[in-house]
Amino acid sequence: MTLPYAVYILKCANGQYYTGFSANLEKRLNAHQNGEVHFTKDKLPFQLVHVSYFVDKKKAYDFERYLKSGSGIAFRNKRLV
Repeated sequence: MTLPYAVYILKCANGQYYTGFSANLEKRLNAHQNGEVHFTKDKLPFQLVHVSYFVDKKKAYDFERYLKSGSGIAFRNKRLV
């Protein structure tokens, strides 16, 4: 079984973290690397530090939103990076 949806965390060159969601992780990471993503284009290079895969699109989206919340940032810093 393939898990099509990914929630990922990047650590940018300046130490900031970027949390994203994608149905095509390889394509999305290439977009980041090529400077096509506004938030990360001036923070290259980046390091992929975490990926979580999901079968359900809504659960992946909800997890991404959680990781961007205050308690989600604390969870990310303690458990994922």
